[in-house]
Amino acid sequence: MEQTTADPPLDILRRVFGFDAFRGEQRAVVDTVVGGHNALVLMPTGGGKSLCYQVPALLLEGTAVVVSPLIALMRDQVEALRHNGVRAACLNSTLEESERRETERALAAGELDLVYVAPERLLNGSTLARLENIPIALFAIDEAHCVSQWGHDFRPEYMQLGVLRERFPGVPRIALTATADDRTRREIAHQLFPDGTETFLASFDRPNIRYRVGLKDRPREQLLNFIRGEHREDSGIVYCMTRKRVDEVAAWLSARGLVALAYHAGLDQGTRQAHQERFVREEGTIIVATVAFGMGIDKPDVRFVAHLDLPKSMEAYYQETGRAGRDGLPADAWLVYGLQDVLQVRQLLAGSTAGEAQQRAERERLEALMAFCERVGCRRQALLEYFGETHPGQCGNCDNCRQPPQTWDATEPARMALSAVYRTGQRFGANHIVDVLLGQANERMRRFGHDRLNTFGIGREHPRATWHSVLRQLLACGHLQPDPEGHGGLRLTDACRPLLRGEEALHLRLDVLEAMPRRNSRAGGGAPAHSADWEALRRCRQELAEAEGVPPYVIFHDATLTALLDLRPRNREEMMQVPGIGQHKLERYGQRFLDVLAELGGGGAPADTRRDTRRLLRAGHDPAAIAAERGLAPTTIQEHLAQGVENGEIALDEVLALDPATRATIEDALLDNGEPVTRLRPVFDALGGEWSFETLKLVRADLRRRAGSAEAVPG
Repeated sequence: MEQTTADPPLDILRRVFGFDAFRGEQRAVVDTVVGGHNALVLMPTGGGKSLCYQVPALLLEGTAVVVSPLIALMRDQVEALRHNGVRAACLNSTLEESERRETERALAAGELDLVYVAPERLLNGSTLARLENIPIALFAIDEAHCVSQWGHDFRPEYMQLGVLRERFPGVPRIALTATADDRTRREIAHQLFPDGTETFLASFDRPNIRYRVGLKDRPREQLLNFIRGEHREDSGIVYCMTRKRVDEVAAWLSARGLVALAYHAGLDQGTRQAHQERFVREEGTIIVATVAFGMGIDKPDVRFVAHLDLPKSMEAYYQETGRAGRDGLPADAWLVYGLQDVLQVRQLLAGSTAGEAQQRAERERLEALMAFCERVGCRRQALLEYFGETHPGQCGNCDNCRQPPQTWDATEPARMALSAVYRTGQRFGANHIVDVLLGQANERMRRFGHDRLNTFGIGREHPRATWHSVLRQLLACGHLQPDPEGHGGLRLTDACRPLLRGEEALHLRLDVLEAMPRRNSRAGGGAPAHSADWEALRRCRQELAEAEGVPPYVIFHDATLTALLDLRPRNREEMMQVPGIGQHKLERYGQRFLDVLAELGGGGAPADTRRDTRRLLRAGHDPAAIAAERGLAPTTIQEHLAQGVENGEIALDEVLALDPATRATIEDALLDNGEPVTRLRPVFDALGGEWSFETLKLVRADLRRRAGSAEAVPG
């Protein structure tokens, strides 16, 4: 591809993908791969992993080969790339014979920038032989955690990909995943990079996702209230543990007027495919699914992920919730769970046929998740610490930070409960233990003689719900465990001994049922407040998507529509500054959206929306928090701040802390490149990339303010 600047990677990023700057580790990864080196990339879903190999693919000679485990993922990626003007194709079992031959011809002729292929097809001898006859730019191994035997996404073919090093020496390889604990990272490196690799570990934080955990009580009604209250018109995913429950919940939601489709391995392939297609292509569709759904789904506008049952591990929870808000706009991770969830998952683990080491690892992962659910402090802090990342807490975007929970001294009730478990022989379930504590003189109690125990009736001062809460949290903190034989009985663990001996106290979370959620002021939780204008842009996008037979997000992401509304570009040049609009999409769709904006009335970000941003800034929120609170893209908030500085509504010092020397350096670079209205890329390059585009924009805005108010200031 023809380069137009002295920085080819940045030029590709801008012209093809429509972004002004790389994020986080992206640039370092790109430079590593372009330099011919291997890379292992661990980056959260929505963090921009694909750009880490797509940009090098357009810079290096030859065709990039992308190993992808799912056909749906290949199709989505290829569709999106083609709409950005990139020559991409895939080789998989769904292709007609004529399509396959044409793809193979284009591959042999060097007419493809990227080709996506499943590991099974890649390892086919004829495929490898065909690739040996053409220049290969790089190998990208997506969803690299599939190499791990510890995970539920394990694909044995991934363990054979070491053949790429032997057959294609000197071709750089890049492995990418959004989910990998320390054990899995080591396994990926061992299996795929025995010759060594550079590892890039990005922050696992997804600040746009709000984490919420509630007590399960009539879960279907809770879910319905949540969706109707906060996500009435949004796409979302609801996870359930069993196929039967998936079918029931999907039917129940559908009967109440929602578009809810079931997805699990028990459905025939045609039904699964049809439901997945509807979910991807239609807005406002909900998928109710087992964990069989989700890997490889590249739908950026999923506004919520709900769990009606407890996931099996912290990794599973992170991966599943990470399917929400890939476009950077606000999204919800919503979970309800109760005592039976803990018992069920623990019993499943106890019945595992895996080796002792793997069973122990699985128990540790579950215990981490239960600790997360019962946590009284910042959930984001706990989640990130699990993946080895520090966070100061007080994220402002989880339920515990927004409404801190209460705790109570449960030392004596906990001892009562543990004593009741012990004195009944450690073979009875939670309901029986609660009956003992409450002194329920029923036939079963008399048959076992438990009405004569000294623990019978000692807990009458607390209601049944409190005792269920105590038992659940004792299980969560490891003081109790279910009967390993799977009969539902509860047993003491060694961890409870200090508590029973009076050597430690125990404070537990006070359970509170989640109130009916209040309807967000903005439609659906992620859409802008000006809903009529928003719907006009969505209609335009939907018409284009239907005409081309692609999902709406392939045309533009929600974040791009939001930026269009807030920036209100009036011409093609201004539209080119909107994040997510590259040259190809500008030529293809630009005028259509400019016409819609003209009908709505353009002219830059409305004063009231900038005012809201200023208000939150002065209340102590940083730009990321403002974006999350307002449901806007971070780039939009930065534009508001820059406009505010330029208009004299915000002082530069309110937004940016710069020492005088640094400020003078940036100002000199801006002025040296023409005047304060210059494009920022040459300035960024001249300063060696030391300061972000956001910083440069703000300093430029202040220069413009001073130039406007002091055209009269002598030189």
